[in-house]
Amino acid sequence: MIGVLAISWVLWRIDFQRLRQVIVHAEIGFVLLVPLAIAAEQLVRAWKWRQILHGIKAIGTWRLFGAIMAGYFANFLIPLGISPIVRSWLVARLEKLRMGAVLATAAIDRLVDGVVFSGFVAAALGFAAFPDPGGTIRLGLIAGGAGGFVLFALLLAGLAFWKRRAGHEGGWPASLVGRLPARLAGPVRGFLSSFADGIVWPREARRGAGIVFASVGIKLIAATHFLWAGLAFGVMLRPAEYIFLLVFLGFLIILTRFARVPGGFFVGNIFALDLLGIAEEQGLAMVLLVHVSTLVTISGVGAVALWRNGIAIGELVSIKGGADE
Repeated sequence: MIGVLAISWVLWRIDFQRLRQVIVHAEIGFVLLVPLAIAAEQLVRAWKWRQILHGIKAIGTWRLFGAIMAGYFANFLIPLGISPIVRSWLVARLEKLRMGAVLATAAIDRLVDGVVFSGFVAAALGFAAFPDPGGTIRLGLIAGGAGGFVLFALLLAGLAFWKRRAGHEGGWPASLVGRLPARLAGPVRGFLSSFADGIVWPREARRGAGIVFASVGIKLIAATHFLWAGLAFGVMLRPAEYIFLLVFLGFLIILTRFARVPGGFFVGNIFALDLLGIAEEQGLAMVLLVHVSTLVTISGVGAVALWRNGIAIGELVSIKGGADE
């Protein structure tokens, strides 16, 4: 109900005649750069994931790119945040690896992104100017950035601790598994063992540095989505304001995922652009362009990746069953 009211409020403020003019006069070159930027962002992510996976097996960047896009595509079909599970399952299946090991590398990929994202929060707070009379937005960003950094750092440390303890037969992980019913203990023990095998970090310093720099690059490319969308409709912001959009929308994704408000992320996009002084019609056009480009790019590449690897869409619903294999 809240989502419907919020979307209705946004649409009520829109001058649809002006919106039509904004869309009709869009610069096609910049429009086409939006899906290219979306694909480039995920290609860099695939290269980054390759550096993490290298400690287990050398896998081509393009294969990982297809798996990542297939994971996002599955998220469209089953909106339960299963993207990391799907891409890990697909890579494990194609490369004859254990699902738990690949999933662990995907977790490390996400956690490194989380730590780097906290740095972008600090940059947005230090350099971006945005209206915030009550200080609520700034306070929220400070709390979210600091809390996120601590959480992700602790989770990375927790993975390292798990790696050290996993091989000890008398450790608490083995003790907990031993308390499970016999029919569950075996599969759980096997999955946890393979997950521990996947907690790796490159021995080569250049690969480790590459992971961090790639994560920074992913965020910078993501910030250009609204740069190209804005230029398509005659909008140009200051560089720090694109970082603010990246950070604000990053937190918005998390909030709307937990709150389950239909259309919440869409409305939040409009609100963020409005904060930066962008007219509702231009803001709506930008948001629509980014959302449609994301849908088309991920659906197109993801569906092709599944088809090329002989994966039927119906198989996605049984992935959890293959997690213990």
